[in-house]
Amino acid sequence: MLRSNGKCIYNFVNHKGKSRQLCHIQRKYRMTIENYNQTIQLSTSAGQVFKALTDEIPFWWTALFEGASNSKNDRFTVRFGDQIYKRIRVEELQENAKVVWYVEDSLIVVPGLKNQKEWIGTTIVWNIIERDNGTVLQLEHIGLHPKIECYDICIGGWKQFLKSLEIYIETGKGQPFESIHC
Repeated sequence: MLRSNGKCIYNFVNHKGKSRQLCHIQRKYRMTIENYNQTIQLSTSAGQVFKALTDEIPFWWTALFEGASNSKNDRFTVRFGDQIYKRIRVEELQENAKVVWYVEDSLIVVPGLKNQKEWIGTTIVWNIIERDNGTVLQLEHIGLHPKIECYDICIGGWKQFLKSLEIYIETGKGQPFESIHC
């Protein structure tokens, strides 16, 4: 059953029997708050970008990667040391065009951050658009917006790892987070 509160559409039963916002199902139902987004131009094919987002996450985001990320409903965990992690489910894959991740669990333990679980329930959407001169990659993190506490910290992280993704795609060597134990 779908219902609206004027800002989002709610689906009262998700795959685990819990309610969940479906703000991303259609643009006209998006939250009025501006979600974090960034667009980068890459000198490569859409296929190579899709591969980096589905098969090669440890080479540009974090070497502390567990699970699988190349099929719908796959689950993976990315870690950034002992006190920061995200458990993600692959929600949608459109080969060479789109990757959607849903954050099922998360912990961000950094000094001064009171709400350490703000990523839970957010959705990360990667749109891949092939052009004559390369590929445009658009990231939108639905639920990551200026009104949440971790916004500044998290956009700093996204900028760092999007640059790593760009370097990885262009050169084959990214700059992922690596623990001293790797």
